[in-house]
Amino acid sequence: MGQMDAGMKNEMFREEEMDDDDESPSERQIVVGICAMTKKSKSKPMTQILERLCKFDYIDVVIFPEEVILEEPVEKWPLCDCLISFHSKGFPLDKAVEYAKLRNPLLINDLNMQYFIQDRREVYRILQEEGIDLPRYAVLNRDPDNPEECNLVEGEDQVEVNGEVFHKPFVEKPVCAEDHNVYIYYPTSAGGGSQRLFRKIGSRSSVYSPESSVRKTGSYIYEEFMPTDGTDVKVYTVGPDYAHAEARKSPALDGKVERDSEGKEIRYPVMLTAMEKLVARKVCLAFKQTVCGFDLLRANGHSFVCDVNGFSFVKNSMKYYDDCAKVLGNMVMRELAPQLHIPWSIPMEAEDIPIVPTTSGTMMELRCVIAIIRHGDRTPKQKMKMEVRHPLFFELFEKYGGYKTGKLKLKKPKQLQEVLDIARLLLVELGQHTDCEIEEKKSKLEQLKTVLEMESSLNDNQYGHFSGINRKVQLTYLRNGKPKASSEEEDSKKDGPSLLLVLKWGGELTPAGRVQAEELGRAFRCMYPGGQGDYAGFPGCGLLRLHSTYRHDLKIYASDEGRVQMTAAAFAKGLLALEGELTPILVQMVKSANMNGLLDSDSDSLTDCQQKVKARLHEIMQKDQDFTEQDYQKLAPTGSPSLVNSMKVIENPVKTCDKVYALIQSLTSQIRKRLEDPKSADLQLYHSETLELMLQRWSKLERDFRMKNGRYDISKIPDIYDCIKYDLQHNASLDLEDTRELFRLSRALADIVIPQEYGINRAEKLDIAQAYCVPLMKKIQLDLQRTHEDEAVNKLHPLYSRGVMSPGRHVRTRLYFTSESHVHSLLSIFRYGGLLNEEKDQQWKQAMDYLSAVTELNYMTQIVIMLYEDNNKDPSSEERFHVELHFSPGVKGCEDEETIPLGFGFRPASSENEDKKPNQGSLEDLSQDEPDQALQVSDPINIQRRSPMIRNRKTGSMEVLSETSPTHSAKGCTSHRLFISCSRQSPEIKPASGLGFEGCSMVPSIYPLETLHNSLSLKQVDEFLNSVCESNSEVQAKTMKALSGLFASQSQISLYSPQQPLSSSGSEASLRPPGQPLWHGSIPSSAVSSAGPSSPITESSGLNFSFSE
Repeated sequence: MGQMDAGMKNEMFREEEMDDDDESPSERQIVVGICAMTKKSKSKPMTQILERLCKFDYIDVVIFPEEVILEEPVEKWPLCDCLISFHSKGFPLDKAVEYAKLRNPLLINDLNMQYFIQDRREVYRILQEEGIDLPRYAVLNRDPDNPEECNLVEGEDQVEVNGEVFHKPFVEKPVCAEDHNVYIYYPTSAGGGSQRLFRKIGSRSSVYSPESSVRKTGSYIYEEFMPTDGTDVKVYTVGPDYAHAEARKSPALDGKVERDSEGKEIRYPVMLTAMEKLVARKVCLAFKQTVCGFDLLRANGHSFVCDVNGFSFVKNSMKYYDDCAKVLGNMVMRELAPQLHIPWSIPMEAEDIPIVPTTSGTMMELRCVIAIIRHGDRTPKQKMKMEVRHPLFFELFEKYGGYKTGKLKLKKPKQLQEVLDIARLLLVELGQHTDCEIEEKKSKLEQLKTVLEMESSLNDNQYGHFSGINRKVQLTYLRNGKPKASSEEEDSKKDGPSLLLVLKWGGELTPAGRVQAEELGRAFRCMYPGGQGDYAGFPGCGLLRLHSTYRHDLKIYASDEGRVQMTAAAFAKGLLALEGELTPILVQMVKSANMNGLLDSDSDSLTDCQQKVKARLHEIMQKDQDFTEQDYQKLAPTGSPSLVNSMKVIENPVKTCDKVYALIQSLTSQIRKRLEDPKSADLQLYHSETLELMLQRWSKLERDFRMKNGRYDISKIPDIYDCIKYDLQHNASLDLEDTRELFRLSRALADIVIPQEYGINRAEKLDIAQAYCVPLMKKIQLDLQRTHEDEAVNKLHPLYSRGVMSPGRHVRTRLYFTSESHVHSLLSIFRYGGLLNEEKDQQWKQAMDYLSAVTELNYMTQIVIMLYEDNNKDPSSEERFHVELHFSPGVKGCEDEETIPLGFGFRPASSENEDKKPNQGSLEDLSQDEPDQALQVSDPINIQRRSPMIRNRKTGSMEVLSETSPTHSAKGCTSHRLFISCSRQSPEIKPASGLGFEGCSMVPSIYPLETLHNSLSLKQVDEFLNSVCESNSEVQAKTMKALSGLFASQSQISLYSPQQPLSSSGSEASLRPPGQPLWHGSIPSSAVSSAGPSSPITESSGLNFSFSE
C-alpha cells in the first residue's frame, strides 16, 4: 500500500469511527507523519529510528514525499495524528505551519519556534530568558544600505560593540543560524590572526588566517571565547528527560576533522553532569523541540550553551536509535492512546539503567602524570639600560599610568611604536650636537631604535611577528635620578627625577626549540598504557585514544613568557598529534599560570638570601689565585662532583675570566672583519639575525663583563655562556676561531655560577627554592590528591562506548612549563628537603649521586612524577597508591658525549619487585652499563632507557627493544633502553636523517628520563610536600592567596616515573619477547580478554610518569 493510500486508509478509519462507535478500537492505528526534506527523512538515523518506531503495535509511519511538500497545497498532504516536521535548507516552513493549523496533529517539535532557531539573536534571547548560562555577548545589527552606521569600535586587541568591550580572543558569529562562517580572533600576544570555521568540507572544518580585523558588512553576534581545552560537546535531547552527549575535537583547534575508517567524524559519547542534564531539559522545553540538538562549551568548571540547532539525531549509535524510538513511541502512545481508546499502559522499565563499574584489575593502574618542563632552545636574552629625562618619556609614563606604582611595562606594538617615535625624534635633535655625553646617549638611542625596528625582519617567518612577546620596555621612576654609576653609565651631573628605561629583547623560542618541544610531546605519549608503535594499529592503544575518548584529563600550564607558552603549545601539538599553526593550540590548550604571581619569578625581587648568596659567590670568584681547599669548602659544601670538576678546570677564577675576556675581544674583532668583507657583510645568520646584530650582542658583553675598575662582573657569566652556546649550535657555519675554547671556559664558570645562585649550602638552597616554588608544590600536592572523581571532567559514557575496551580508565595529566629558576628550585626541594634518607635508601643515594654529577639543567629539562593505583589493595592501605620520580637534564649540550653522568636507566617498579634473577641487571650491575650506546646522535630524541622488564605475575607478553647486545653486557647484565627515537617509533615522525637539522643548525637530542625513585608511597610524598610547604611561613600567606586562583607552576624540571603495568578494568599488560621490535603489534588473544586492550605501561618507551594522588 503506497504512502498516499496509507493516508487515505487512515482518513477512512477516522470517519468510520465517527459514524460507528461499535468499531473495535484495536484496528485503529496511530499515524506518525514525517514531514521534512527527503535528504533528512530518508537519512540513515531517521530510517533506523522509524524502523524501531514501527515495532510499536499501534503505530504506523507515513513519510510525506518531498514533491508533495513542495508542490501540493496542504489540504492534499497525507493525514496524521502526530507530526514530526522540521526545517532544513529549502523546506517550506510556512506550509508546515499552515498544515498543522488545518489538521491539528500532536507536534513532536513545535513549528513556530523553528523560525526563532534560524536566528542566533532569538536563540540567545530565549536562552537568556530561561536563565541558561551562555557566553557574554553583544549583537551588532547593520543596516545593509549603510553598513558604516553601526556601534562598532575596533581596537588592536579588542572590539567595542554597543559600549561592551570584548578582548581577543573573541568569537564573531553571523546572526543567521544557517550561516556557518564563524570567526575566532586571536590576540597579538598569541600571534594574532583568526580561525575561520565553516561547514565541514572533506577533512577540514576551519582554517587559520592572518587577517586580524573583523568583518565590515553583515550583522554579527560578538561573544567571549571560552577556553574549552579543545573539545566541544554536542547534546541531543529526546524529550526533557533524555539527553545523549558526544564530544568531538573543537573545529577551531587545528581545523582537521578526525574521521574513522568509514569516513565519519569521530565523536565519543560523554557523561553529562546533573547541572548539564538540567540545561538539556530547559533547552528542550524552552524551544518546544522534543528532538533537539545543542552545543555545550565546558570551560572553567561551568557549562555554557553556545548554539541550539533544533531537530537533530545522533549518527551511528545503535543504543541511541533504540532509546530514541522507545522514548518517542512511549510519548506518542501516552498522549494519543487514551483519545483513541487504545489499550496501553506505560512500561515500567527504567529508561536509565544504573551502571555499576567493576574493577577487576590486578595490575597497578596509572592514575596521574605530573611533569615540570623547562622551555626549549631560545635566542639569547638581551637587555640595555639607560636613564632618560626627556619630557616625552615622562608624558608616555603618565599616559599609561606609570605613576600609580612607579613602574611601567610596555609590550604592545602600539606602545613600542610610541617609544620608537620618541627615540627617532631625539636622534634627529641630537644630530646637531657632538659632545661625548651625547655620543654615549646617542649610541644607546641608536640601539633602542635598532631593536624596536628589527622586528620587521622576522615578518616573513610564520611565528615571527610575535609582537610584544620578544621585546619589552620597562620604565621605572627614579625620584633623585640614578644613584651611582654602574658599568654602563658615565657619571651624570644632573639632579632631579629621571626614568630608568630598560629594554629587553631576544629570548624567543627558536625553530629548533619548537622541534624539540614537539618531539618531546610525541615521545611523551609512550609513557601511557598502550602508547607504543602506531597507535592506530590496534584500536585500544595509547594516550591519543585515551585523550580522544575523554578518559584523559589534561591541563597544560605555562608562565606568561612567550617562549614558555610556545614551548607548551608545541609540546601539546606533538602530544596530541595536532596539525598546523601554534596560535590556535596556544589559545585553547595552554593556560597561563601567571595568576596571582604564582609563576612570575621577577629577577627584580630577589630574596635576601639570594642577594647574600650572590655577594658571597662574587667575592670568591674575584680572587686572583688558585682555588684553595678552603674555597672548595666555601663554594661546594655539598661536594658535588659537577662543581668540583668545574673548579678544577678553572683553577684561578680571575685568570680564567681574563682568558674569557680576551677570547670575547678576539671574537668581536673577527666579526668586525667579516662585516668589512663585502662577501659576508649581509650574511643571514640563524633565525634572521645579521652579523651586525651578532656584533652588537658580543660587544655589549665585552663592554659589560670587565668593569671600569678592572674587576669582572660575575653576573654576566651566564649571558656569555648563553651566547656562545647559541652561536656554537646555530651559527657554527661562520667558523670563527677559538669558539670551542670560549665555550669550554665559560661553561666551567657558568656551571659554578648558575646553580650556586640558587644557594651554596643545603639550607640556602632550600630557602631560595621555597621562595620560588611553594605555590607549585601545593599545586602538585592537589594534583596528586584529587585524582579521585572529578565531576567537571569530560568522562566517557560507559553504556555507549562501542570499541572502547576500558571506559573506566581515567588518567589525569598536569604539565607545567616554566623557566630555569623553577626547575632548579623544584629539584633542590626534592634533593635537600628530606624526602628520603640517603644512608638508609640505596636507590635514593644513587639518584642523589647522579643528580650531583649533572652539570646543567638545559632546555627541556623534565621532572616527572607518576602516580599508580593498585586496585587489589585496600583503599585505605598505604600500598594502594604508589609514586615514582623521574628526571631528565634536557637537551644534550654541544660537547656532552664524553662527559655525561650515567644514571641507572628508567626503571619501572614492575621490573624490580618480582623474581630478581642474576642476569637481570639489578641496580649494581647497571652502573657498569656501556656508556651511551643507545643514545646515538641519529636519534633526535631518546627519552628513556630502562632496565630489562622482568615478567610480572599477571603479565601477558611484553616486547622490549634491546639496544645493548649481550656481548656488551657487563656481569651478564642486559640493559634495555626503551626508546623514543624519532626514526623508529612514531609513524608520523620522519626518520631522523630527514629532519635536516643535524647538519646546519641541528636540533640536539634530549637525554632519556632517569628514574630517581620507583617505590614511594603516596602518603610519604604527601607528608613530604606538607612539611616542605609549611616550613616556609613567609611564603604561606602569599600561597594561600594564590591558590584561591588556579595556578600553575613554572618549574622546569620534569620527573618521569614508570610504573607497574597498569590495568584498569583488568587489561593485561603484554610483555614482548626481546627479539621483537617495539612497534610489533601482536597482542596475544589472552590480553584482549573480557578485560580490554593490553596496556603495557611497562614498555612505555619514552616518558613514564607517575602520578601521586
